[in-house]
Amino acid sequence: MSLLPDFEFITMGFWSFGIGAAVVGILIANTDYFLSKTDKATLEYLEQIELKTIGDEPRTFKAKELWEKNGAVIMAVRRPGCFLCREEASGLSAIKPQLDQLGVPLYGVVKEKIGTEIDDFQPFFKGELFHDEKKLFYGPQTRKMMLIALIRLGVWQNFRRAWKDGFQGNLEGEGLILGGMFVVGAGNQGVLYEHREKEFGDKANLTAILEAARKINKHNADEDK
Repeated sequence: MSLLPDFEFITMGFWSFGIGAAVVGILIANTDYFLSKTDKATLEYLEQIELKTIGDEPRTFKAKELWEKNGAVIMAVRRPGCFLCREEASGLSAIKPQLDQLGVPLYGVVKEKIGTEIDDFQPFFKGELFHDEKKLFYGPQTRKMMLIALIRLGVWQNFRRAWKDGFQGNLEGEGLILGGMFVVGAGNQGVLYEHREKEFGDKANLTAILEAARKINKHNADEDK
């Protein structure tokens, strides 16, 4: 009696199990269950972060200087050379005239200074950039997206959207640590809007940013003096 049919049956069973496990794994990977999480950033946390100006003679200062008088919209840039980050920066730059009317400045922080990456990013981002050497604007808990990005449908949809709109980039620098967006009120008003990038290309909502910027109370800054 031949054992071949039994062997084929077992092989098919393992093959079916493997395919099933892979499908389940892909489905789970496309939920938010395994995504990195962090606590919301408090004003007390953000205001003590040390930033550096970008130039030949960098000046170190506390981040609270950015929003103390007029509040601020701040982008924590994942990687200046990333075409998805350039896409988001362009969207922010498009609403800068409205922010200017509100008297709210637009800033960005980067975690690296590599070659001409910051200069190359500037055409996409119309605000002033600063160096966050300790990567604290990417906290309180640093979050990374690893190989799971390759099987997330949302990431590929974001890639397609940015490519379709003509954005290009490079692979220079660290790009796994996820970025975010903050709207911080004047003085001690606090964090009015916070967006944490959950996957590559997960952009902040521009309408929500403007709504938060309109809530900035500059009288707060005078009262805190």
